[in-house]
Amino acid sequence: MNAPHPPLLNAEHLRCERGGRVLLEGFSLRLHEGESVWLRGPNGSGKTTLMRTLAGLREPAAGRVQRGALRHLGHANALKDELSLQENLAFTAGLQQRRLEGVRPALARFGLLGLERRAARRLSQGQRRRAALAQLALPSAQPQPEVWLLDEPFDALDDAGIHTLVALLHEHLDGGGALLFTSHQPVPQLRLTRECRL
Repeated sequence: MNAPHPPLLNAEHLRCERGGRVLLEGFSLRLHEGESVWLRGPNGSGKTTLMRTLAGLREPAAGRVQRGALRHLGHANALKDELSLQENLAFTAGLQQRRLEGVRPALARFGLLGLERRAARRLSQGQRRRAALAQLALPSAQPQPEVWLLDEPFDALDDAGIHTLVALLHEHLDGGGALLFTSHQPVPQLRLTRECRL
């Protein structure tokens, strides 16, 4: 009998604080290959703080996180205003060890070809969000199952953008990846394993 695969992400008994205030206490979560979890909670409940902690961008006040390969996309689109759309994505590809030849296909996937030379500051909010999400379509130089931690990924997207993102997320899950995301609104098209409420 084969042993079960270890989780791609394992958080145990986390306590998260912000400004001296305890936001979460005793939080635990395991994410396995192919799992999609919707992290829900009211504003101020600590969703963003938790996502940043799981991504390794801040330390928990208590508990521990074991993580493998992951990508984190926060509220902010993290685009450099002075760079063109193509330059932004190429910069991200370099940082994340993604294949540069995937930049144009990633832009095409999110309907951004024709805008690739436009400075990020000249994009609409929806275009900026699609540009940020396009990094998820960049192929890895060393493919392996990844956890995607996405904070409000559907924000500012129109129906076409939501459809594109859901298709990409399903490909990610079918390929053995895992997903933890926040969203203020339900996304019926997205296949869910479970919900996690704060």
